[in-house]
Amino acid sequence: MIHLNAFLMGVGHHEAAWRLPESDPFAQTDVAHFTRLARTAERGKLDSVFLADSPVLFNSVGRRPAGTLEPTVLLTALAVATSRIGLIATASTTYNEPFNLARRFASLDHVSGGRAGWNIVTTAGVDAARNFNLDDLPAHRDRYERAAEFVDVSLKLWDSWDDAAPLGDKAAGRWGDDELIHRPEHRGRHFRVAGPLNVPRPPQGHPLLVQAGSSEDGKQLAARYAEAVFTAQQTLGEAQEFYRDLKRRTAEAGRDPDTIKILPGIVPAIGATEAEAHALEAELDRLIRPEYARQQLATTLRVAPEDLHLDRELPADLPAEDEIEGAKSRYTLIVTLARRERLTVRQLIGRLGGGRGHRTFAGTPEQVADAIETWYRSGAADGFNIMPPVLPSGLEAFVDHVVPILQRRGLFRTEYTGSTLREHYGLPRPANRFARPAVAAVR
Repeated sequence: MIHLNAFLMGVGHHEAAWRLPESDPFAQTDVAHFTRLARTAERGKLDSVFLADSPVLFNSVGRRPAGTLEPTVLLTALAVATSRIGLIATASTTYNEPFNLARRFASLDHVSGGRAGWNIVTTAGVDAARNFNLDDLPAHRDRYERAAEFVDVSLKLWDSWDDAAPLGDKAAGRWGDDELIHRPEHRGRHFRVAGPLNVPRPPQGHPLLVQAGSSEDGKQLAARYAEAVFTAQQTLGEAQEFYRDLKRRTAEAGRDPDTIKILPGIVPAIGATEAEAHALEAELDRLIRPEYARQQLATTLRVAPEDLHLDRELPADLPAEDEIEGAKSRYTLIVTLARRERLTVRQLIGRLGGGRGHRTFAGTPEQVADAIETWYRSGAADGFNIMPPVLPSGLEAFVDHVVPILQRRGLFRTEYTGSTLREHYGLPRPANRFARPAVAAVR
């Protein structure tokens, strides 16, 4: 079965979606708005919803709605408003500590009955670094080394309680078994954490681990830990190559490649007719303010805004990927897209305005379903990160018109068969690393 995740971003992924008459420009801090979205996704039997995050104020507040709620707090509210949909939040390994973050995700997993997932990011950009006592962004390699150790510590903390540790034995006056509490006593390059965690082991064993970086370091981290990967590719060939490469790396890391699910992003503009879908796309692009978008593109490309002429192609002398310490894979994707299609800066801004480098697609529900099925059957994806350009209408159109087509084709569930996020993704509950091996009975 195809796996489908709904990536929820304010009033839509297109940067001009907030300017449409239907949109509430203040919805990004409205819990009722996100509750409606989560319930819509659950009505469509989607695997999960996902909230991105960064510890920095993105872009100019003039460009699009800015300021977002902390995702694990928001997802806790959504957990009590839903019953089956998975709940995935982004959290940075560069600007958090393992104990606090492991506790937050364990708590969310308990509150939701086993539906939590963690999107592991290292966070690019100097502005975030300056919010955490740093003058500059830590080097790319250093951020990923810290991330690997951070995940290791988190896994130890989630396993620090044996599943059988809580007893609740009223007659004996013994609430729990201290011998089934394990102190990790971690001592590493980046962290010293004694433990144990002050939350019992999560219902899922540990939350679903998601990763979203596609650089060399990002792919190595994913191969070692990730159970789902959110990625961005523009063409079928690029997606197939990424899929093969990451599955190979996962096998080389000693893991079953089927235990990592690869979900490229797709931004579907859906219309009753193809013309209607393209009209929506064109209207959104018309509402983009290029002066704001050019500033953001210049920051991403590490050039001065005045070097980007709206009606010319990108400058020839851009930095090489090796010179980029921020989001390396997204930088390369943007430059490759612009060079391959010989886009002007104005055209590139339009393409990025819809999905920030993710694949955009305008068409009828049948055509959107065809696009999803083609990539799935061609070895390019295990599922998709659905990124509606406009919310809530884009998610409603996908759930009401595209999902039924996929269901009729036998590609997507018609009912949930499990209650946890791991069960939705077809993944087992991990064993506790500290658990004592079972001893066979002696006859």
